[in-house]
Amino acid sequence: MNFLFNQRLYGFIQKEWIEILRDPSSFGIAFVLPSILLFLFGYGISLDAIHLPIGVVVERPTSLSSSFESSLKNSIYFSPFSYETIQKAQSDFEKGRLLGIIWLRGNWNRESLAFDKGTIQTIVNGTDANTARLIEGYLLGVWIDWLKRERIDRNLPVSLPVSQEIRVWFNPALITRNYLVPGIIVINMTVVGALLTALVVAREWERGTMEAMLATPLTKLEHFIGKLLPYFALGMGGMLFSFLLAVFLFKVPFRGSFLVLFLSSIFFLLAVLGIGVLISNLSKNSFVASMVAIITSFLPAFMLSGFIFDINSMPVGIQFLTLLFPATYFVSILQTIFLAGNVWSVLVGNLLVLILFAIVINGISYLLWKRRLE
Repeated sequence: MNFLFNQRLYGFIQKEWIEILRDPSSFGIAFVLPSILLFLFGYGISLDAIHLPIGVVVERPTSLSSSFESSLKNSIYFSPFSYETIQKAQSDFEKGRLLGIIWLRGNWNRESLAFDKGTIQTIVNGTDANTARLIEGYLLGVWIDWLKRERIDRNLPVSLPVSQEIRVWFNPALITRNYLVPGIIVINMTVVGALLTALVVAREWERGTMEAMLATPLTKLEHFIGKLLPYFALGMGGMLFSFLLAVFLFKVPFRGSFLVLFLSSIFFLLAVLGIGVLISNLSKNSFVASMVAIITSFLPAFMLSGFIFDINSMPVGIQFLTLLFPATYFVSILQTIFLAGNVWSVLVGNLLVLILFAIVINGISYLLWKRRLE
């Protein structure tokens, strides 16, 4: 209890807050940068592949081919452009104006309604493999829907071997920002916890202000806690700010418990704060500390956490590597608690790992915390 009422600790925390208030960049990183990232990923970036420009070449136009072209035009996934010859379509394709070409050959009209004979030649730009696969899948869906409708209209038997019925859970409208915006909260807290802390502590070593603090009667524990607490409060404030923007501005559904969100945010922020302090202990140069923080915290949180790229589609070695970063578990918690709700089988395990990360990383950071100039 005496530690909680330690005047030296309170005085040191007050000094840290005064420094933060005098440095606009701290609030910029904690609040302005999250706003920019949220607006960028909420409004400016979409992983939805819609209105894809494709060329349609029909050698012998008929009512049947016109019906198929109408199906393409009515699909939100395609923006079809008609061409008289394949040469003209290929010219625009090579210039990057089209992402694919659909070629209906001369005998297509006669064979198109036969499952075992009808063919559509499709040329797809493979430089973007993901978009190429999406075009193939979307085109197959349009083709099957059109084929079923035409066979029914002509009183022909519909004998598809498999009837596909799709139900999308948790994000029925397949809105990109519903899973990107929660992930941005992870990125924001990583920047505040790891990057800002590493930069600020290393800057104190460069400016010589750390030497003055070492001359005070502060104990090692008081110095360590007093350095972390202001940035912990700043990070949690940024998290609450991002949460409010996500729910009330971007209308991202929040179906879980706010208490679980708050607890998981606490332990994730403690983990990344410990990483920032650890980096600043190992490097007293602010430039080096910021670069190390970006490589070890920001980039893994962005690329290896499941925020954008699916971990299950990564090579096995990289999948094991993702387990070493706290952001992986926090992204899983956020995407679950926002879109699915309180799925305890997911939340409890990830939360326990975050607690372990917070204890281990801060324990190592405290042991390496320097109270000497050497």
